[in-house]
Amino acid sequence: MNSSLRTVLEETVRNPGGITVLTGAGISAESGIPTFRGPEGYWTVGSAVYRPEEMATWAMFSRKPEEVWRWYLYRLGVCRRAEPNTGHRALVGMEHLLGERFTLITQNVDGLHLRAGNSRERTLEIHGNLNFMRCAVACDDAVYPIPDTVLPTREEEGLRLSALPRCPRCGALARPHVLLFDECYNEIHYHLDSALSAAAQTTLLIVVGTSGATNLPNQVARLVFQRGGVIVDVNPNTNPFAELARRNEQGFICQGTAAAVLPELLHVMAGAGGWSGS
Repeated sequence: MNSSLRTVLEETVRNPGGITVLTGAGISAESGIPTFRGPEGYWTVGSAVYRPEEMATWAMFSRKPEEVWRWYLYRLGVCRRAEPNTGHRALVGMEHLLGERFTLITQNVDGLHLRAGNSRERTLEIHGNLNFMRCAVACDDAVYPIPDTVLPTREEEGLRLSALPRCPRCGALARPHVLLFDECYNEIHYHLDSALSAAAQTTLLIVVGTSGATNLPNQVARLVFQRGGVIVDVNPNTNPFAELARRNEQGFICQGTAAAVLPELLHVMAGAGGWSGS
């Protein structure tokens, strides 16, 4: 590890200030979940092939709710068979080490951070969570687990649904609890204000496996950058956050995978904080 980065990590743990981790599809890809915009994101309806930007919209859900649900339930089946990796577990360790100073902001909807052991209180799922649904006509703001009764079996995935999910409160059609392409971030479902508030108190931002294709993560990074916080980009590929780290006086680029780099960062931080991991 770069000696300068080691020093910054040690000093950041010892001093007050928030430490935020922002994760994207890269960390989940290491658990076998294909990236959203890869070839697996495409979906065929009859003879028509739809891109994710077409399927994951309120406009498509309004016209073809069964097709949108079939696609999301197929993805949910993939996510539920995946397991958290060492990168996920390292972030659990960071939360245990830092407590209320730690915030995890994730674009991933697979729920792997929570399954690994990060708390709901410190985890902001800014694009929602595929394991949940809510009323499509917004009879209230409640979010409900998707009942197993609507899940296709492994052999049937993506073929047909026995029933469309319904709102337990009013009986109307339910929708996946995910941010669609033609929707905007808000606080109640996607933690907009909470994410920006965390960024405003962040002295160290670790960006993991994200390409910078969505708006709120970029806002978070820019806010930390403008306040003079340290930015560490963990990604095997170049991306806008790496460029921001290059422009930062104390920015660092760790060109590697989350599963390889995050345990190393945790090891340094734990040593500075006197934490054994038990």
